[in-house]
Amino acid sequence: MESFSIGNKKIGDNNPVFIIAEAGSNHNKDLKIAKRLIEVAAEAEADAVKFQTYSAETLYSKKTVTPDYLDGMIKQKSVWQLIKDIELPREWQAELADYSRSHGLIFLSTPFDYRAIKELEDLNIKAYKIASFEIGDLLFLKEIAKTKKPIILSTGMASLGEIEDALNAIRDIKDTGIALLHCGINYPPPFKDLNLKAMQTLKQAFQVPVGYSDHTMSTYIPAICVALGACIIEKHYTLNRNLEGPDHKFALEPKGLKEMIKNIRDTELALGSPIKFMPKSEENLFKLARRSIIAKRNIPKDKIIEKDDIIMKRPGYGIPPKFIDIILGRKAKKDIEEDEIITWDLI
Repeated sequence: MESFSIGNKKIGDNNPVFIIAEAGSNHNKDLKIAKRLIEVAAEAEADAVKFQTYSAETLYSKKTVTPDYLDGMIKQKSVWQLIKDIELPREWQAELADYSRSHGLIFLSTPFDYRAIKELEDLNIKAYKIASFEIGDLLFLKEIAKTKKPIILSTGMASLGEIEDALNAIRDIKDTGIALLHCGINYPPPFKDLNLKAMQTLKQAFQVPVGYSDHTMSTYIPAICVALGACIIEKHYTLNRNLEGPDHKFALEPKGLKEMIKNIRDTELALGSPIKFMPKSEENLFKLARRSIIAKRNIPKDKIIEKDDIIMKRPGYGIPPKFIDIILGRKAKKDIEEDEIITWDLI
């Protein structure tokens, strides 16, 4: 399975999970909020913070019908106007990139048009995260691939055939540094629609690192994904779920983001490795609670040890019970008192 790096972070199996805090459009076109979102991501110890680079003019037709999940939220605005009202001012991007890096975060932004790719290249972005909705635009994918940067491709709503088409388009230009994110598309999606085991199908089918882009309001679903093999987790977050805007309501607030990341790191620790071993922390209990061969009664020196002379009891730092057949029929080297733990030097 291929591994690759985004900045100083290694992506792939047996590496720490790469956690993207998705600020998205939750800056509400307020630079102070955008910077505070970066601070919150750093405080939660995310690896990267991600915004979105789009313009209403190149994203939606003005005749777009309002989707169900926005119904009642946009207060008589058209979808086009909503997008116009929340698009990231592009002149902020350099400042946000610098601010992210000054807080130890990798700055990412999802491009939604060709101009965005050029702008992000000028900022020396370390990787490209492509939204699920863009997976069918193969020419756009090829343009991103020309940058030769790592690509994280979300696959929400896509069939295996569509994912294969997208990967083939990218691999026509670059064949390394690609990861796939499974994604439940709804805002938020019900648990019954998450189908998290599909991540394992993606990994097996396409032999690339996989992860999960989470739109639930759960702080533990991402940790479950890590247990299923996710190398990357992306999660929307906000300063306050009650703020106006389409993406606040299903995003985690700062406390939740911190809790989610702790859950992921705890899960990584708990998963350990495929090697079955006794950790050092269990050694004392091993000695105390395992059973040993112990004298059931006084055994005089030179007596042949019989079955009725011994019993299996705790602690476990004597001769293990599995060696009973070696002990029986041997002589006691010296007097052995009742309840004495039998060791090899006594026989």
